[in-house]
Amino acid sequence: MHFSEKVYTLCKTIPKGNISTYKILAEKLNTKAYRAVGNALNKNKSLEFPCHRVVNSKGELHGFATGLKNKTKLLKKEGIKIKNNKIADFEELLYKF
Repeated sequence: MHFSEKVYTLCKTIPKGNISTYKILAEKLNTKAYRAVGNALNKNKSLEFPCHRVVNSKGELHGFATGLKNKTKLLKKEGIKIKNNKIADFEELLYKF
């Protein structure tokens, strides 16, 4: 299985209403390639894989294939509060696998 496919498959297991980080996904895949995880997610355009649920380790929203405005919209639709481009309840919503 290609690295990107592993990232997407893992991303798919993040429960609705929760978020995870690029670092946590990378560590779960036994790598420190956090940016590679981000790059893989940024290339995904399928809603089958909820890439919008992945943020940086500070809870900040970063790159998204269809734009940050859309990422924010999808997260809010799941009941996730965002303040100043950051997940409001970051620690409470963090999914660590």
